[in-house]
Amino acid sequence: MIEFHLNSRSGLSPYQQLVQQVRHALRLGLLDVGDRLPTVKEVAKQMAVNPNTVLKAYRELEHDGLVAARPGVGTFVTRTLADGSLAAQGPLRKDLQRWLTKARLAGLDDESIEALFMNTFRNAAGEDVA
Repeated sequence: MIEFHLNSRSGLSPYQQLVQQVRHALRLGLLDVGDRLPTVKEVAKQMAVNPNTVLKAYRELEHDGLVAARPGVGTFVTRTLADGSLAAQGPLRKDLQRWLTKARLAGLDDESIEALFMNTFRNAAGEDVA
């Protein structure tokens, strides 16, 4: 089951963070068709957010065809975003973990690591960065 977390520095609203985390879990194969998401009440309590925030996230995921709510039963995954690249993710994850270890040994904190990664990612994608 997915465990949600909120990052106040992300620049995204809580509901957008929940949507993004479900989409990432679907893309990484951490959630599969038929899996049940935590209830709105469970997430609202765990995250200390208004239940309407969770409901809004779940409705957006439902609108996107990724989940379906079954009244009285729960919200279930109806479609995955994982593709053929899932098999390649294991070795890439190990490489990334080694890189993160090097970054931490070099004295970078989490925020610096994230900034470096995002800057490099955007440069590789051809975006302008600040």
